[in-house]
Amino acid sequence: MNLRLPHLAAACALASGAALTALPAAAAPVRVCSLPGTPTAALDKAVAREAFRTAGVVATFAAPGVDGSDDDGVSAHELVRLLERDCDVLAGFPRSAIADASDTTLLFSQGYLRSGYVSVTRRDAAASTSGREIVAATYASPAQLIAVQQQNAHFDLENTSEQTVAAVASGRAHRAIVWYPAVVAYQAAHPKQTFRIAPTSSPYTAWQLAFAFAPRSASLQQRIDTALTQMKRDGRLAALTRKWTLPANALEARNADAMPPVAGSIMRAGFVRARGLPAGGGFIRIAASTAEHAPTFDAAQVEHGRTLYGNACAKCHGADLEGNTAPALSGPSFAPLSHSHLTIGGVFGYMATNMPADQPGKLKDEEYADLMAFLLASNGYVAGKSKLTADTARASTAPLVVGPAGHQAAGQ
Repeated sequence: MNLRLPHLAAACALASGAALTALPAAAAPVRVCSLPGTPTAALDKAVAREAFRTAGVVATFAAPGVDGSDDDGVSAHELVRLLERDCDVLAGFPRSAIADASDTTLLFSQGYLRSGYVSVTRRDAAASTSGREIVAATYASPAQLIAVQQQNAHFDLENTSEQTVAAVASGRAHRAIVWYPAVVAYQAAHPKQTFRIAPTSSPYTAWQLAFAFAPRSASLQQRIDTALTQMKRDGRLAALTRKWTLPANALEARNADAMPPVAGSIMRAGFVRARGLPAGGGFIRIAASTAEHAPTFDAAQVEHGRTLYGNACAKCHGADLEGNTAPALSGPSFAPLSHSHLTIGGVFGYMATNMPADQPGKLKDEEYADLMAFLLASNGYVAGKSKLTADTARASTAPLVVGPAGHQAAGQ
Protein backbone atom coordinates (compact mmCIF):
# COMPACT_ATOMS: atom_id res chain seq x y z
CA MET A 1 0.00 0.00 0.00
CA ASN A 2 1.34 3.43 -0.94
CA LEU A 3 1.48 6.02 1.83
CA ARG A 4 0.14 9.49 1.10
CA LEU A 5 2.58 12.29 1.81
CA PRO A 6 1.42 15.42 3.63
CA HIS A 7 1.13 18.41 1.31
CA LEU A 8 4.30 20.07 2.63
CA ALA A 9 6.31 16.88 2.31
CA ALA A 10 4.92 16.38 -1.18
CA ALA A 11 6.04 19.86 -2.20
CA CYS A 12 9.51 19.22 -0.81
CA ALA A 13 9.66 15.90 -2.64
CA LEU A 14 8.73 17.57 -5.92
CA ALA A 15 11.31 20.29 -5.39
CA SER A 16 14.02 17.72 -4.78
CA GLY A 17 13.00 15.61 -7.77
CA ALA A 18 11.64 12.68 -5.77
CA ALA A 19 8.58 10.75 -6.92
CA LEU A 20 5.27 11.03 -5.09
CA THR A 21 4.67 7.30 -5.21
CA ALA A 22 6.98 4.53 -4.15
CA LEU A 23 6.99 0.80 -4.55
CA PRO A 24 5.58 -1.15 -1.63
CA ALA A 25 8.11 -1.71 1.11
CA ALA A 26 7.97 -5.45 0.57
CA ALA A 27 8.84 -5.18 -3.16
CA ALA A 28 12.17 -6.71 -4.13
CA PRO A 29 14.80 -4.23 -5.37
CA VAL A 30 14.97 -3.80 -9.12
CA ARG A 31 18.16 -5.33 -10.55
CA VAL A 32 20.02 -3.00 -12.93
CA CYS A 33 22.83 -4.19 -15.22
CA SER A 34 25.11 -2.51 -17.74
CA LEU A 35 26.27 -3.99 -21.02
CA PRO A 36 29.46 -6.04 -20.53
CA GLY A 37 32.63 -4.01 -21.10
CA THR A 38 30.89 -0.73 -21.85
CA PRO A 39 32.99 2.41 -21.28
CA THR A 40 29.87 4.20 -19.98
CA ALA A 41 29.38 1.87 -17.00
CA ALA A 42 30.01 4.67 -14.48
CA LEU A 43 27.63 7.03 -16.27
CA ASP A 44 24.96 4.35 -16.69
CA LYS A 45 25.08 3.58 -12.98
CA ALA A 46 24.92 7.27 -11.99
CA VAL A 47 21.95 8.00 -14.26
CA ALA A 48 20.18 4.81 -13.16
CA ARG A 49 20.71 5.60 -9.48
CA GLU A 50 19.22 9.10 -9.88
CA ALA A 51 16.38 8.01 -12.18
CA PHE A 52 15.30 5.18 -9.90
CA ARG A 53 15.57 7.42 -6.84
CA THR A 54 13.41 10.00 -8.60
CA ALA A 55 10.87 7.32 -9.50
CA GLY A 56 10.79 6.07 -5.91
CA VAL A 57 12.09 2.66 -6.92
CA VAL A 58 14.69 0.74 -4.90
CA ALA A 59 17.42 -0.58 -7.21
CA THR A 60 20.51 -2.73 -6.90
CA PHE A 61 23.33 -3.01 -9.43
CA ALA A 62 24.33 -6.44 -10.68
CA ALA A 63 27.13 -7.72 -12.88
CA PRO A 64 25.52 -9.26 -15.97
CA GLY A 65 26.44 -12.72 -17.14
CA VAL A 66 26.40 -13.01 -20.92
CA ASP A 67 27.27 -16.44 -22.21
CA GLY A 68 30.24 -16.75 -24.53
CA SER A 69 29.65 -17.78 -28.12
CA ASP A 70 31.33 -18.26 -31.46
CA ASP A 71 30.56 -14.76 -32.67
CA ASP A 72 31.20 -11.20 -31.59
CA GLY A 73 28.45 -9.10 -30.12
CA VAL A 74 25.51 -9.71 -27.85
CA SER A 75 22.35 -10.83 -29.62
CA ALA A 76 18.87 -9.53 -28.88
CA HIS A 77 17.97 -13.06 -27.79
CA GLU A 78 20.79 -13.02 -25.23
CA LEU A 79 19.65 -9.63 -23.97
CA VAL A 80 16.12 -10.92 -23.50
CA ARG A 81 17.48 -13.92 -21.58
CA LEU A 82 19.66 -11.57 -19.52
CA LEU A 83 16.59 -9.56 -18.55
CA GLU A 84 14.73 -12.73 -17.65
CA ARG A 85 17.52 -14.32 -15.62
CA ASP A 86 19.93 -11.78 -14.13
CA CYS A 87 18.48 -8.28 -14.51
CA ASP A 88 15.24 -6.34 -14.58
CA VAL A 89 16.71 -3.35 -16.40
CA LEU A 90 19.67 -3.01 -18.76
CA ALA A 91 21.31 0.43 -18.61
CA GLY A 92 23.34 1.96 -21.43
CA PHE A 93 21.57 0.21 -24.31
CA PRO A 94 22.72 1.90 -27.57
CA ARG A 95 19.99 2.61 -30.11
CA SER A 96 20.11 4.32 -33.49
CA ALA A 97 17.94 4.73 -36.55
CA ILE A 98 19.66 1.73 -38.17
CA ALA A 99 19.95 -0.56 -35.14
CA ASP A 100 17.16 0.06 -32.64
CA ALA A 101 16.24 -3.54 -31.67
CA SER A 102 12.62 -2.67 -32.48
CA ASP A 103 12.04 -6.23 -33.70
CA THR A 104 12.45 -7.57 -30.16
CA THR A 105 9.96 -7.65 -27.31
CA LEU A 106 12.18 -5.35 -25.26
CA LEU A 107 10.83 -2.03 -24.01
CA PHE A 108 12.95 1.12 -23.99
CA SER A 109 13.07 4.39 -22.12
CA GLN A 110 13.74 7.68 -23.80
CA GLY A 111 17.42 8.33 -24.45
CA TYR A 112 19.53 9.88 -21.71
CA LEU A 113 22.75 10.48 -23.69
CA ARG A 114 23.16 11.38 -27.33
CA SER A 115 26.53 10.16 -28.47
CA GLY A 116 28.25 8.57 -31.43
CA TYR A 117 31.43 7.83 -33.34
CA VAL A 118 34.03 10.55 -33.76
CA SER A 119 37.42 11.06 -35.38
CA VAL A 120 40.19 11.34 -32.77
CA THR A 121 43.77 12.60 -33.10
CA ARG A 122 46.41 13.52 -30.55
CA ARG A 123 46.80 17.24 -30.01
CA ASP A 124 50.57 16.99 -30.42
CA ALA A 125 50.44 14.54 -33.34
CA ALA A 126 52.61 15.20 -36.37
CA ALA A 127 51.25 14.74 -39.86
CA SER A 128 51.96 11.48 -41.64
CA THR A 129 55.16 11.71 -43.68
CA SER A 130 54.20 8.83 -45.96
CA GLY A 131 51.08 10.54 -47.30
CA ARG A 132 48.91 7.65 -46.12
CA GLU A 133 47.66 7.74 -42.57
CA ILE A 134 46.96 4.81 -40.28
CA VAL A 135 43.37 4.90 -39.00
CA ALA A 136 42.48 2.81 -35.96
CA ALA A 137 38.99 1.39 -35.48
CA THR A 138 37.33 -1.14 -33.23
CA TYR A 139 37.01 -4.45 -34.99
CA ALA A 140 33.53 -5.62 -36.08
CA SER A 141 31.84 -2.43 -34.88
CA PRO A 142 30.22 0.58 -36.59
CA ALA A 143 33.62 2.28 -36.22
CA GLN A 144 35.06 -0.18 -38.74
CA LEU A 145 32.25 0.51 -41.21
CA ILE A 146 32.91 4.25 -40.91
CA ALA A 147 36.68 3.81 -41.12
CA VAL A 148 36.59 1.94 -44.43
CA GLN A 149 35.12 5.05 -46.05
CA GLN A 150 38.37 6.95 -45.42
CA GLN A 151 40.60 7.66 -48.41
CA ASN A 152 44.23 6.57 -48.73
CA ALA A 153 44.35 4.89 -45.34
CA HIS A 154 45.79 1.83 -43.71
CA PHE A 155 43.56 0.39 -41.00
CA ASP A 156 44.67 -0.70 -37.54
CA LEU A 157 41.80 -2.87 -36.27
CA GLU A 158 41.71 -3.17 -32.50
CA ASN A 159 39.73 -5.56 -30.31
CA THR A 160 38.20 -2.97 -27.94
CA SER A 161 37.34 0.71 -28.02
CA GLU A 162 39.88 1.33 -25.24
CA GLN A 163 42.62 -0.22 -27.39
CA THR A 164 41.44 1.88 -30.33
CA VAL A 165 41.96 5.11 -28.37
CA ALA A 166 45.28 3.77 -27.05
CA ALA A 167 46.46 3.21 -30.64
CA VAL A 168 46.28 6.98 -31.19
CA ALA A 169 47.65 7.85 -27.75
CA SER A 170 50.70 5.62 -28.27
CA GLY A 171 51.33 6.80 -31.83
CA ARG A 172 50.57 3.44 -33.48
CA ALA A 173 47.82 5.19 -35.45
CA HIS A 174 47.54 8.75 -36.69
CA ARG A 175 43.79 8.85 -36.16
CA ALA A 176 40.97 6.73 -34.76
CA ILE A 177 37.29 6.34 -35.48
CA VAL A 178 35.86 5.46 -32.10
CA TRP A 179 32.82 5.56 -29.81
CA TYR A 180 33.09 8.96 -28.07
CA PRO A 181 32.40 7.66 -24.52
CA ALA A 182 35.51 5.48 -24.92
CA VAL A 183 37.54 8.68 -25.35
CA VAL A 184 36.01 10.13 -22.18
CA ALA A 185 36.76 6.95 -20.23
CA TYR A 186 40.33 6.83 -21.56
CA GLN A 187 41.00 10.45 -20.60
CA ALA A 188 39.61 9.80 -17.11
CA ALA A 189 42.19 7.03 -16.71
CA HIS A 190 44.97 9.07 -18.40
CA PRO A 191 44.27 12.71 -17.42
CA LYS A 192 47.43 14.07 -19.06
CA GLN A 193 46.40 12.77 -22.48
CA THR A 194 44.46 15.21 -24.66
CA PHE A 195 42.87 14.69 -28.06
CA ARG A 196 41.32 16.63 -30.89
CA ILE A 197 37.77 15.51 -31.62
CA ALA A 198 36.19 15.89 -35.05
CA PRO A 199 32.84 14.68 -36.39
CA THR A 200 32.28 11.76 -38.72
CA SER A 201 29.50 11.62 -41.29
CA SER A 202 27.84 8.26 -41.80
CA PRO A 203 24.51 6.47 -41.26
CA TYR A 204 26.33 4.56 -38.50
CA THR A 205 27.40 7.63 -36.53
CA ALA A 206 24.61 8.82 -34.20
CA TRP A 207 23.31 6.84 -31.20
CA GLN A 208 21.29 7.29 -28.01
CA LEU A 209 21.83 5.44 -24.74
CA ALA A 210 18.62 4.24 -23.08
CA PHE A 211 17.32 1.79 -20.49
CA ALA A 212 16.00 -1.55 -21.80
CA PHE A 213 13.26 -3.45 -19.97
CA ALA A 214 11.72 -6.89 -20.23
CA PRO A 215 8.10 -6.95 -21.50
CA ARG A 216 6.82 -7.64 -17.97
CA SER A 217 8.20 -4.26 -16.82
CA ALA A 218 5.96 -1.90 -18.80
CA SER A 219 4.84 0.01 -15.70
CA LEU A 220 8.45 0.36 -14.53
CA GLN A 221 9.49 1.62 -17.97
CA GLN A 222 6.82 4.33 -17.77
CA ARG A 223 7.96 5.40 -14.30
CA ILE A 224 11.59 5.66 -15.39
CA ASP A 225 10.58 7.59 -18.51
CA THR A 226 8.71 10.05 -16.33
CA ALA A 227 11.72 10.34 -14.04
CA LEU A 228 14.06 11.02 -16.97
CA THR A 229 11.73 13.74 -18.25
CA GLN A 230 11.78 15.35 -14.81
CA MET A 231 15.58 15.11 -14.65
CA LYS A 232 15.86 16.79 -18.06
CA ARG A 233 13.61 19.64 -16.99
CA ASP A 234 15.41 20.42 -13.74
CA GLY A 235 18.94 20.04 -15.16
CA ARG A 236 20.01 16.99 -13.18
CA LEU A 237 20.41 14.82 -16.29
CA ALA A 238 22.55 17.46 -18.00
CA ALA A 239 24.76 17.67 -14.91
CA LEU A 240 25.28 13.90 -14.87
CA THR A 241 26.02 13.60 -18.59
CA ARG A 242 27.96 16.84 -19.14
CA LYS A 243 31.44 15.35 -19.49
CA TRP A 244 30.09 12.53 -21.71
CA THR A 245 28.27 14.82 -24.13
CA LEU A 246 29.63 15.16 -27.65
CA PRO A 247 31.64 18.35 -28.25
CA ALA A 248 29.72 21.15 -29.94
CA ASN A 249 31.62 20.82 -33.21
CA ALA A 250 30.71 17.12 -33.46
CA LEU A 251 27.04 17.81 -32.71
CA GLU A 252 26.76 20.70 -35.17
CA ALA A 253 28.41 18.83 -38.03
CA ARG A 254 26.54 15.58 -37.52
CA ASN A 255 24.44 14.41 -40.44
CA ALA A 256 23.33 10.85 -39.82
CA ASP A 257 21.72 10.53 -43.23
CA ALA A 258 24.74 11.38 -45.37
CA MET A 259 27.90 9.54 -46.22
CA PRO A 260 31.09 11.55 -46.79
CA PRO A 261 31.66 12.51 -50.42
CA VAL A 262 34.59 10.67 -51.95
CA ALA A 263 36.36 11.71 -55.11
CA GLY A 264 36.60 8.99 -57.71
CA SER A 265 34.88 5.65 -57.86
CA ILE A 266 37.23 3.50 -55.78
CA MET A 267 38.80 3.91 -52.37
CA ARG A 268 42.05 2.03 -51.98
CA ALA A 269 42.90 0.88 -48.50
CA GLY A 270 45.24 -1.54 -46.81
CA PHE A 271 44.90 -3.11 -43.38
CA VAL A 272 47.55 -3.11 -40.67
CA ARG A 273 47.29 -6.36 -38.76
CA ALA A 274 45.95 -5.85 -35.24
CA ARG A 275 46.85 -8.06 -32.31
CA GLY A 276 45.03 -11.38 -32.50
CA LEU A 277 43.28 -10.54 -35.78
CA PRO A 278 43.87 -12.03 -39.20
CA ALA A 279 45.67 -9.92 -41.76
CA GLY A 280 43.37 -8.89 -44.54
CA GLY A 281 42.39 -6.21 -46.97
CA GLY A 282 39.13 -4.93 -48.15
CA PHE A 283 37.37 -1.76 -48.99
CA ILE A 284 33.90 -0.64 -49.95
CA ARG A 285 33.89 1.06 -53.29
CA ILE A 286 31.88 4.19 -53.83
CA ALA A 287 29.38 4.14 -56.67
CA ALA A 288 30.38 6.54 -59.44
CA SER A 289 27.26 6.02 -61.55
CA THR A 290 24.01 4.11 -61.69
CA ALA A 291 24.52 2.71 -65.19
CA GLU A 292 25.48 -0.87 -64.37
CA HIS A 293 22.84 -3.46 -63.52
CA ALA A 294 23.08 -5.73 -60.51
CA PRO A 295 24.47 -9.23 -61.16
CA THR A 296 21.98 -12.09 -61.39
CA PHE A 297 21.53 -14.96 -58.94
CA ASP A 298 19.19 -17.93 -58.64
CA ALA A 299 16.56 -18.93 -56.08
CA ALA A 300 18.58 -21.85 -54.70
CA GLN A 301 21.37 -19.45 -53.75
CA VAL A 302 18.90 -17.23 -51.93
CA GLU A 303 17.66 -20.12 -49.80
CA HIS A 304 21.17 -21.36 -49.02
CA GLY A 305 22.26 -17.80 -48.27
CA ARG A 306 19.33 -17.44 -45.88
CA THR A 307 20.56 -20.47 -43.93
CA LEU A 308 24.14 -19.19 -43.88
CA TYR A 309 22.95 -15.80 -42.70
CA GLY A 310 20.97 -17.31 -39.84
CA ASN A 311 24.00 -19.29 -38.69
CA ALA A 312 26.75 -16.71 -39.14
CA CYS A 313 25.28 -13.20 -39.31
CA ALA A 314 21.86 -12.89 -37.67
CA LYS A 315 23.21 -12.64 -34.14
CA CYS A 316 24.73 -9.21 -34.77
CA HIS A 317 22.78 -7.97 -37.80
CA GLY A 318 19.34 -9.17 -36.66
CA ALA A 319 17.16 -12.10 -37.68
CA ASP A 320 15.46 -9.95 -40.33
CA LEU A 321 18.56 -7.92 -41.30
CA GLU A 322 17.16 -5.02 -39.26
CA GLY A 323 20.35 -4.45 -37.27
CA ASN A 324 21.05 -5.24 -33.64
CA THR A 325 24.56 -4.84 -32.27
CA ALA A 326 25.75 -4.39 -35.87
CA PRO A 327 24.17 -2.24 -38.61
CA ALA A 328 21.11 -3.17 -40.62
CA LEU A 329 21.62 -4.99 -43.93
CA SER A 330 18.27 -3.98 -45.38
CA GLY A 331 16.29 -0.78 -45.68
CA PRO A 332 17.30 2.72 -46.84
CA SER A 333 20.42 2.97 -44.67
CA PHE A 334 21.85 -0.04 -46.53
CA ALA A 335 20.14 0.00 -49.94
CA PRO A 336 18.47 3.39 -50.59
CA LEU A 337 16.06 4.04 -53.45
CA SER A 338 18.78 5.93 -55.34
CA HIS A 339 22.18 7.63 -55.04
CA SER A 340 23.89 4.87 -53.10
CA HIS A 341 27.43 5.40 -51.88
CA LEU A 342 28.13 1.66 -51.84
CA THR A 343 28.63 -0.78 -54.69
CA ILE A 344 27.61 -4.43 -54.73
CA GLY A 345 31.20 -5.45 -55.42
CA GLY A 346 32.50 -3.29 -52.60
CA VAL A 347 30.07 -4.75 -50.08
CA PHE A 348 30.82 -8.29 -51.27
CA GLY A 349 34.58 -7.75 -51.01
CA TYR A 350 34.28 -6.27 -47.54
CA MET A 351 32.01 -9.11 -46.39
CA ALA A 352 34.23 -11.85 -47.83
CA THR A 353 37.32 -10.34 -46.20
CA ASN A 354 36.03 -9.17 -42.83
CA MET A 355 32.98 -11.26 -41.94
CA PRO A 356 31.76 -13.14 -39.95
CA ALA A 357 33.15 -11.11 -37.10
CA ASP A 358 34.39 -14.10 -35.10
CA GLN A 359 36.39 -15.59 -37.98
CA PRO A 360 36.71 -13.36 -41.05
CA GLY A 361 36.93 -15.21 -44.34
CA LYS A 362 35.95 -18.58 -42.87
CA LEU A 363 33.30 -19.27 -45.51
CA LYS A 364 33.97 -20.54 -49.02
CA ASP A 365 33.73 -18.24 -52.04
CA GLU A 366 30.50 -19.87 -53.18
CA GLU A 367 29.01 -19.43 -49.71
CA TYR A 368 29.80 -15.72 -49.71
CA ALA A 369 28.19 -15.54 -53.16
CA ASP A 370 25.06 -17.22 -51.77
CA LEU A 371 25.03 -14.76 -48.86
CA MET A 372 25.25 -11.89 -51.34
CA ALA A 373 22.34 -13.39 -53.28
CA PHE A 374 20.29 -13.49 -50.09
CA LEU A 375 21.15 -9.85 -49.30
CA LEU A 376 20.17 -8.77 -52.81
CA ALA A 377 16.89 -10.71 -52.65
CA SER A 378 16.16 -9.18 -49.24
CA ASN A 379 16.58 -5.71 -50.73
CA GLY A 380 14.19 -6.02 -53.65
CA TYR A 381 16.14 -7.92 -56.31
CA VAL A 382 14.44 -10.83 -58.07
CA ALA A 383 16.12 -14.20 -58.56
CA GLY A 384 16.83 -15.29 -62.13
CA LYS A 385 18.22 -18.40 -63.80
CA SER A 386 21.94 -17.59 -63.69
CA LYS A 387 24.06 -18.43 -60.66
CA LEU A 388 26.01 -15.63 -58.98
CA THR A 389 29.72 -16.37 -58.65
CA ALA A 390 32.16 -14.79 -56.24
CA ASP A 391 34.16 -13.33 -59.12
CA THR A 392 31.08 -11.71 -60.64
CA ALA A 393 29.95 -10.30 -57.30
CA ARG A 394 33.41 -8.96 -56.49
CA ALA A 395 33.75 -7.28 -59.89
CA SER A 396 30.34 -5.57 -59.81
CA THR A 397 30.44 -1.78 -59.79
CA ALA A 398 26.64 -1.51 -59.69
CA PRO A 399 25.42 0.79 -56.90
CA LEU A 400 23.72 -0.97 -54.02
CA VAL A 401 20.27 0.55 -54.33
CA VAL A 402 16.95 -1.12 -53.62
CA GLY A 403 15.94 -3.59 -56.34
CA PRO A 404 12.88 -3.54 -58.64
CA ALA A 405 10.59 -5.28 -56.13
CA GLY A 406 11.55 -2.74 -53.49
CA HIS A 407 10.77 0.14 -55.85
CA GLN A 408 7.35 -1.35 -56.55
CA ALA A 409 6.63 -1.70 -52.84
CA ALA A 410 7.74 1.89 -52.19
CA GLY A 411 5.40 3.14 -54.90
CA GLN A 412 2.32 1.45 -53.48
